[in-house]
Amino acid sequence: MLDFLPETLRTILAFLVVLGVLIFFHELGHYLAARWRKVHVDVFSIGFGRALARWTDRQGTEWRLAWIPLGGYVKLHGHIPSEELPPESRIAERPGQTFHDKPVRDRAIIVAAGPVANFVLAAVLFAGLYATFGAPRDMTTVAAVGPGSPAEIAGLQPGDAIIALDGERVVRFDQVQRHIQPRAGQQVRVTVQRDGRELDLVATPVPRPGSEAEPVGILGVQGGQGRFERLDPLSALGAGVVQTYDMSVATLTGIWEMITGTRSARDMGGPIRIAEVSGQAATLGIVPLINLMALLSISLALLNLFPIPLLDGGHLMFYAAEAIRGRPLPARAQEYGFRLGFALLISLFVFVTFNDIAHGSIGRWIGGLLG
Repeated sequence: MLDFLPETLRTILAFLVVLGVLIFFHELGHYLAARWRKVHVDVFSIGFGRALARWTDRQGTEWRLAWIPLGGYVKLHGHIPSEELPPESRIAERPGQTFHDKPVRDRAIIVAAGPVANFVLAAVLFAGLYATFGAPRDMTTVAAVGPGSPAEIAGLQPGDAIIALDGERVVRFDQVQRHIQPRAGQQVRVTVQRDGRELDLVATPVPRPGSEAEPVGILGVQGGQGRFERLDPLSALGAGVVQTYDMSVATLTGIWEMITGTRSARDMGGPIRIAEVSGQAATLGIVPLINLMALLSISLALLNLFPIPLLDGGHLMFYAAEAIRGRPLPARAQEYGFRLGFALLISLFVFVTFNDIAHGSIGRWIGGLLG
């Protein structure tokens, strides 16, 4: 898929498609919830900055496609309280369709709908793959065990199916790798299915050779080929929901491991890494690209739910405080919160961009130039 294009052009196109779809569905969630709760939407924009194209629909909403494709927004009518507007702006307000005139419940629904839309998108994408290409089955069956490896010492055998690690269910070998890699030198409880019985084994991953500075644990097993089984639409949707939940838990677990220091923060990536991975996935085919899109949709939903002012989760935090107090937080408190949120987001963006450059292909290219 797209492998006939030059690598740079393929990466850019894949990045724009992946990010564009995720942003569109996120903002569509806000838009549909606003229409449901009878709040007028002034602007629906994909991208920031100057508009490349724009049109206005019959409801008076202006749809924009802007030239900076790193986000988007839905401008809700009356997002700023009337008392903070100049008199000439109050005249243009639509009675009964302003955001701040709605009860806190309606405002929370509109804000939460964006992340919810990304979770729904991920579940639908997974379901589409399971209904057309098939759901993975027997993807954690051990094909080979390395001599003298932690797996052999623990008692794992070829033909064992790894079904859980430290009590956490796994259905694919990449889940096994993600669990093992940050746990070099730590005991891991490996639950396997062998001859119809479940066995609990204890293994201690060892550092991968060459990873002494930041140890990467290895177990010493090789996965089998597995198989794929097509599901009917209803079963596929159910499996898609389960997969979305599992990936959400895995993502949150990974973030917590980074915060506690049990996992390297090098795994965090930003726009550059997303672009690189999108280009690679587009080369491999439609299935890897859709899988990537679903995973990024989950990440986008979770990121927006973090209780950081400026993000959806920050707004929900303010609305929760308003519901408890019976009135909004003071304007000054909200202003300081937004400033703090802005500083946190800028710091995060700088950090992940540094990670992208230092540990991605750009960093390797620069390292090559420097010898």
